Amino acid sequence: MSPAPHAETVAPQHCSGTFKVSIQPPQLMASPEGGPAQARRPLEKQFEGGLQGRSLGEMLAAGQPQQGEAAYVALESFQGTLQGRPGGFALAHLGLMRAGRHDLRIAIVPGSGMGALQGITGELTLRIEGGVHHYELAYTLPEQAGIATPPRD
Repeated sequence: MSPAPHAETVAPQHCSGTFKVSIQPPQLMASPEGGPAQARRPLEKQFEGGLQGRSLGEMLAAGQPQQGEAAYVALESFQGTLQGRPGGFALAHLGLMRAGRHDLRIAIVPGSGMGALQGITGELTLRIEGGVHHYELAYTLPEQAGIATPPRD
């Protein structure tokens, strides 16, 4: 199946930078009697670098992080610019901690791109060094109809 005639996917691009995050204290959620506790935590981020802007989100967590066994899911809504293109998109998180080992996946939510970021896909990775949060975003954006494309040989 070929792509729609009005859009063509371009090669993956990358940007990186830092962000500041504020995560609110946990708010207990309803659980069945005797069931494991669940908590909700609102979050806010301010991005610098290739992403410039702000995101708001909600994290849900369960497990025993003090013992190295837990999980979280989160959704966050970003608004700002990506390499100077204004718009927004949502990110979906899945984080698992087993025996102190962390597995984390953060993906751009399909269909969430807005403004000049419509059609965006990709994944974000993060690392923390010296208390500073760093991100790397690998993404693709479709070419829009009417925008000149360099000729291919």
